[in-house]
Amino acid sequence: MKYKNRFIESSATLLDCLKKMDQLDKKLLLVFEKELFIGLVSIGDIQRAIIKNQSLDSPVKSVLRGSIRYANTSMSIEEIREMMIQHRMEMLPVLDKDKNLVEVYFWEDIFRENEQEFDSFNIPVVIMAGGFGTRLRPLTNVLPKPLIPIGEKTMLEEIFDRFHRHGCTQFYISVNYKAELINFYLQSLNLPYSTDCFLEEKPLGTAGSLHLLKGKINETFFVSNCDIIIEDDYANILKYHQENKNEITLVAALKHFPIAYGTLETGVDGELLELKEKPELTFKINSGMYVLEPHLIDEIPENEFFHITHLIERVKQRGGKVGVFPVSEKSWKDIGEAHLLAKYFNAN
Repeated sequence: MKYKNRFIESSATLLDCLKKMDQLDKKLLLVFEKELFIGLVSIGDIQRAIIKNQSLDSPVKSVLRGSIRYANTSMSIEEIREMMIQHRMEMLPVLDKDKNLVEVYFWEDIFRENEQEFDSFNIPVVIMAGGFGTRLRPLTNVLPKPLIPIGEKTMLEEIFDRFHRHGCTQFYISVNYKAELINFYLQSLNLPYSTDCFLEEKPLGTAGSLHLLKGKINETFFVSNCDIIIEDDYANILKYHQENKNEITLVAALKHFPIAYGTLETGVDGELLELKEKPELTFKINSGMYVLEPHLIDEIPENEFFHITHLIERVKQRGGKVGVFPVSEKSWKDIGEAHLLAKYFNAN
């Protein structure tokens, strides 16, 4: 069966699910209990569990929704097509009268394209592109980092495209190193959205230049480093930020580190409490993408070196709310180093 590789056992852990999703580059899996189909698990189900601080060792069965949408064997292909369009479904299981899985329709099968549909939103996007790109030298001795090509487009255009796919039409680009070249290149393109370069005359850190947008941005906005790409549904990130009334939301990539040895946990007098053979540690890594509320621009000092971590600390110290939205390890592409850039290029 063409969907056999999308199966996962109900006893598998959430971490197993994430790894399989990354391996397949898919965000949705079919869950089985032995031979019985019992539901679907999406990346959103796992993200919500992580946000609730549920362990990644939890079985996938613990996060399954009580009901899912499915087709029955009496439905025509046109009815299936309309159902998938209406609910923007990546896949649609077909069940018989006994709830047995008999077929699975995928978006790309029905529509002959693999372009996922997202909820649309249109808020400003700020791209921090003022760095010297020291990790990418000698490439950046010639080109500024945002204009390094990855495939047929530049880094900057790849980021633009992902936000524009969600409906964003206003981009602000913080520039410093080789600013004239970046501005000239953008002006030479016939882009279907607005781009506005603003100059930090000296390096101001990862957030210092945001003070230059005072009076220009008066709504919730995204901030992204210019050397990272997030492959996820940005509408879900924004929804999480708004529903939780965060002032800042950090997008965090889950990073897995296998330990090559057995680890020991001991108690009083050295008594062995637990032995784990070659465990794997998982951390949430700051990906370099954020959602901010506009009043925070007023809290950024003018013309001073100021990192976004400084802003986060200020918000936390005064009791403001900072949230973290998780994405899977391979949904985060860090292309700021030469070997990572080559890896991304080869994968695409």
